[in-house]
Amino acid sequence: MSLSFLSVLFCVLWSSALSAQTEGGNYRLSVGDQVRVTVYGHEDLSGDFSVAADGGISLPLAGDIKAQNRTTGELSQAIADALQPDYLKNPRVSTEVLSYRPYYVMGEIAQPGSYPFVKGMTVVNAVAVAGGFTYRARKGRITIVRQAAEGANEFEADFDTQIKPGDVINVPERFF
Repeated sequence: MSLSFLSVLFCVLWSSALSAQTEGGNYRLSVGDQVRVTVYGHEDLSGDFSVAADGGISLPLAGDIKAQNRTTGELSQAIADALQPDYLKNPRVSTEVLSYRPYYVMGEIAQPGSYPFVKGMTVVNAVAVAGGFTYRARKGRITIVRQAAEGANEFEADFDTQIKPGDVINVPERFF
């Protein structure tokens, strides 16, 4: 087997593993996410980057690349396209999410604020991390505001609802 065949095979396997890690490749990047970009054979072009407030990342040679609302696969392709004509011939690029943007908990909980996202987290886990409910919390009316491509969606949640990066969890006050 040639070295180029092995490197292409590694690239394919690596991309498949990364897609499985990021919710089937459907996870959309946004401000606050941190990604690792690997340009195979070019360590000087590889590195860890945060999605900036304008929704982009700034890479050596490639410049500013829009990352917001793209999957890791789409971002890899955009970086390869930016490098290909002028700098590299057939660049192989992969991206992976190193850390997800935080989620937010507000309302009637002990310590409202932002918290680092962990996969598999539910509403009850998020509230526990935030110090638990206050005595005035209306536990049956928890809402989540979740960003989507078409805008923000607000919906009622129960304790077992899965949290996603960037979610805003609101625990309202009861009035009796």
